[in-house]
Amino acid sequence: MKKVLILGAAGRDFHNFNVVFRDNSDFQVIAFTAAQIPDIAGRRYPAELAGRLYPEGIPIFEEKDMEALIARHQIDAVVFSYSDVSHQTLMHVASRAVAADVDFWLLGTKQTQIKSTVPVVSVCAVRTGCGKSQTSRMVASTLRKLGRKPVVIRHPMPYGDLAVQAVQRFATLEDLDLQKCTIEEREEYEPHIMEGTVVYAGIDYERIIRQAEKEADVILWDGGNNDTPFYASDLEIVVVDPHRPGHELAYFPGEVNMRRADVIIINKVDTARKEDIETVRRNVMLHNPKAEIYDIASRVSVPDPEMVKGKRVLVVEDGPTLTHGEMTYGAGVVAAEQCGAAELIDPRPYAVGSIRGTFEKYSHMTRLLPAMGYSDAQRHELEETIRKTPCDLVLVATPIDLARIIELDKPSMRVTYKSDEVTKPGLIDRLAKFSQDHKAGGK
Repeated sequence: MKKVLILGAAGRDFHNFNVVFRDNSDFQVIAFTAAQIPDIAGRRYPAELAGRLYPEGIPIFEEKDMEALIARHQIDAVVFSYSDVSHQTLMHVASRAVAADVDFWLLGTKQTQIKSTVPVVSVCAVRTGCGKSQTSRMVASTLRKLGRKPVVIRHPMPYGDLAVQAVQRFATLEDLDLQKCTIEEREEYEPHIMEGTVVYAGIDYERIIRQAEKEADVILWDGGNNDTPFYASDLEIVVVDPHRPGHELAYFPGEVNMRRADVIIINKVDTARKEDIETVRRNVMLHNPKAEIYDIASRVSVPDPEMVKGKRVLVVEDGPTLTHGEMTYGAGVVAAEQCGAAELIDPRPYAVGSIRGTFEKYSHMTRLLPAMGYSDAQRHELEETIRKTPCDLVLVATPIDLARIIELDKPSMRVTYKSDEVTKPGLIDRLAKFSQDHKAGGK
């Protein structure tokens, strides 16, 4: 029996355990480790989900303790199981493991993807913040117009009670409140719900898809954190970002997605430099010549541009896009500059608690505020940071209505953005072909 340590971030790690190691007596999973997401270490993967071999569940430690855990428990293999990391970071972790005299494993897609009884379309990306979520909504809307009934299954974000969150179904905004969703979860689920699409998420993705199949004739895998799909897909769509040219070849497993894709979406072509768009296009054509490539614009808009013109603006952007997505700006900054804001206020001097800590950890962020909200305490700190920051207007560029979950004591306006096809025939026509090829009710 090999002793295994699974390195994760409360998502892919649990899935890999469920489909490869749970109830497998050839292995003993000693522990998980946690990175990227706060407040995961110190908890346990519950016995209710861990299976018969783990009646007490499985502990979760900080990744920094990896070498100590290897030595203490005589670990045989370390299994890397999270995403959106640079190749350099990945190999630093691998080097630490090999230097500690253990094997370093990356699990392939074949043994980690579950097969569905209905057609599956997956939407993934090469980096966090490419525009995958708006692409997923475009795909869901198109499938509905084609007469299909898509159900979205979202990449996991289990930040609460893991046993309770094994299978989650969201059909109304009230469901988000009942299941005590974080800001990060709401940003992904709420836009789908507002368009009438049922969303599933959780931890046990075998149970999730079997339940979703009962009400869907197409499953839409809405991938997160540039991970590979948890399900074997009949059409793999991958979004790349010309604002970060070269990243499609420099991050794991984003490069895997790019090389596997049936369709590549070059997003944000309306705001990216032409030379950067062509760099991304050449990289895709060289490393995945079979992929169909479609250009899509990400149109940014605000309801009243005159309210922004000449104002001192605090821009609030999607948190993960800025943090481990490493973007220095998002749709809010684009909108503020397009509308003639007089100044983008730097919120760092006014940040409190964990928000201040986020700025210290991700020093590339300056003229904007990441909408961090992994806990009630962090949401209160976000609210307090906004309250203390002197500005005329809060420009909210998160995918959700932030005013629904925190109190804004200043005038605010939402920034919206949507996908607009540039290449024609493009993605919509490709989805029409997919729907025709996969008649309702069959693979």
